[in-house]
Amino acid sequence: MRIGDDIRKLIAATEVVLYPEPLMIVSVSRDEEEKARRLMEDLEPFSSITFDVSEVSLVLKTEEWDDLKENFHDYEEEGPYRLITFDIVLDLAIVGYLAVISRVLADAGISIYALSTYLRDHVLVKESDAETAVNVLRGLIEECKM
Repeated sequence: MRIGDDIRKLIAATEVVLYPEPLMIVSVSRDEEEKARRLMEDLEPFSSITFDVSEVSLVLKTEEWDDLKENFHDYEEEGPYRLITFDIVLDLAIVGYLAVISRVLADAGISIYALSTYLRDHVLVKESDAETAVNVLRGLIEECKM
């Protein structure tokens, strides 16, 4: 895969960090939005809540979800997943960084659930794929350093 010089430099400067705890990806009904807001506000990192027009998506520690799910009537859950953080602060104008990451993981047969925060990008991978994903990404970083 051809990687532009700017993206190559950014990837070479990236540290891949595997979050130590398993996470769940959960979808709850918009009818339970207020409950989700209230229950999620006290969670420790890493957690995420996204309000879409048709659902509320949650990402949270598996053990936290196990404690909270009895509060919800209508939900779907997937997991366990592991979070990989790309520990580099990226300008929001950067184009193509996550495209390279997702392509390399796709070529390795690894499905991702991408999340971005203001400062960093993250992907969730199935727990069974986590070690392979980290190795593939570290290989990409080493390749980009050459």
